[in-house]
Amino acid sequence: MTPQQKTWLIRTVAVLVAGVVAFFAWQHYGLKETETGLVSGNGRIEAVEIDVASRTAGRVKEIRVREGDFVSAGQVVALMDTEVLDAQRRQAEAQLQQAISAVATAGSQVAQRESDKAMAQAVVAQREVELKAARSHLTRSMALAEKNLISPQTVDDERARVENARAALAAARAQVAAAESAIVSARSQVTGAQSTAVAAQANIERIQADIDDTTLKSPRDGRVQYIVARPGEVISSGGRVLNLVDLSDVYMTFFLPTAVAGQMAIGTEVRIVLDAAPQYVIPANVSFVADVAQFTPKTVETASEREKLMFRVRAQLPSDLLKKHILKVKTGLPGIAYVRSDPNATWPVHLQVKLPQ
Repeated sequence: MTPQQKTWLIRTVAVLVAGVVAFFAWQHYGLKETETGLVSGNGRIEAVEIDVASRTAGRVKEIRVREGDFVSAGQVVALMDTEVLDAQRRQAEAQLQQAISAVATAGSQVAQRESDKAMAQAVVAQREVELKAARSHLTRSMALAEKNLISPQTVDDERARVENARAALAAARAQVAAAESAIVSARSQVTGAQSTAVAAQANIERIQADIDDTTLKSPRDGRVQYIVARPGEVISSGGRVLNLVDLSDVYMTFFLPTAVAGQMAIGTEVRIVLDAAPQYVIPANVSFVADVAQFTPKTVETASEREKLMFRVRAQLPSDLLKKHILKVKTGLPGIAYVRSDPNATWPVHLQVKLPQ
């Protein structure tokens, strides 16, 4: 065997050995996802977005945060100008004082009308006594006249006194009725004045609520994504001032083929590996599977075409984990989400949960 042939043989054997080693290494380390019971999909970390807006129209007075700042729930992020609302409140307070004065005046009117009624009732009592006395005199006079002890004229005079006393009593009773009517009217005025006072108080509370709403606060722990309005700008009712992401509601959206998505149950375990931090494996759970394919070909008559259908899946990160690392949470980071297509499969070593300390 020539030296050239020996060299060729040695090289051939080396290539074969390397191929065998590579094959066994691939068998051990490079199994396909379908062969390990796993499927994966590319995705991006997202979070629920919240718009911080003004409930009433007005001018932006101050912005207290910057884009990218972390804010806590209840933290003041912006202030609206309250000059017009302050003037409206002062006007409403003046109207309330007027209504309170009207209530007091109406109350005094009721007291006066009740006093008038009491006086009229006293007059009625007096007129009743006078009528009784006149009737007694008339009875005695009629008895004396029958005995011719007094003249008929005297009887007529007594009878006239009875009629006068009866008319006076009727007039006194009419005064009582008029006083009662006046009391009812005065009490209705009190009720109206009290209603006006209640309305004025409610108006003050409404204006104060509007003033309170000019202090814009963050409803959640989150990060300011972008600022829409700047100090000095006038915005309409419901106008956005800034936008933030809720860092307590973070998820990754990725896509899976029909065969896998159709068997995916809510709550299925997911492992997420981010491109920016491949050394960590983040746990998550499936919280949503779309009921409509996102990537739909024009025709789906054949099985090969149906295999092209892809469904959107959302993997929700645990709230306690987010709370623990909330200052480190960032949205927009790309990564890969891994799901077990076989529920009985075990997570490989490189997909065991590993979190930063």
